[in-house]
Amino acid sequence: MRGHYNLIAGQSIERLAALSDGVFAVAMTLLVLDLRTPAAAAVHGERDLMHALLPLAPRLLVYLMSFLTLGIFWIGQQTQLNNFERADRDLSWIHLAFLFLVSLMPFSTALMAEFFHYRTALVLYWLNILLLGVVLFASWRLALRHGLVTETMRAGTGAIERRIIVAQLLYAFGAVLCIFNTSWSLGFIILLQLNYALAPAFSRRWIP
Repeated sequence: MRGHYNLIAGQSIERLAALSDGVFAVAMTLLVLDLRTPAAAAVHGERDLMHALLPLAPRLLVYLMSFLTLGIFWIGQQTQLNNFERADRDLSWIHLAFLFLVSLMPFSTALMAEFFHYRTALVLYWLNILLLGVVLFASWRLALRHGLVTETMRAGTGAIERRIIVAQLLYAFGAVLCIFNTSWSLGFIILLQLNYALAPAFSRRWIP
């Protein structure tokens, strides 16, 4: 009976996509909660307000970085789900693990924003991104092995896998830059995210 249940469990792509949309929406909303307005008692004029807003710049930068990250991974996951004929129990659990990592993004973002110049915070932030990529890659490989990918997309396997691998290698390079300077590391990661979000024509030849 147990084997029979496992064969029929978790087959709905639509339910998996709906849950994913909800988790991404909540995670992306929670990111902005770390941006707090200055205390009114400390503001007595335009100059005071400007001085109070300046310390928010690092938090705003990390918020933008995380919003782009979640947007990139949401598109990546939806691309996979749209090209699966169905799901199975194993694939559903892999995507639940993926959503668990998505739900950690507000925490790693808050840690990064609070300890902007600490390498440990940046490495933990990068580890969150790395695990998202690893799980998404595992999802695609498992779907291929279980015959869940649509026939028209099986020919595009190389492009999808190459995009994930190249992106993770570039993120790793960005993380390594924190050895020299955390600002360099964050700047590189943001440029990389903007590239994947905007997909400018000049970069498509070099970065899949």
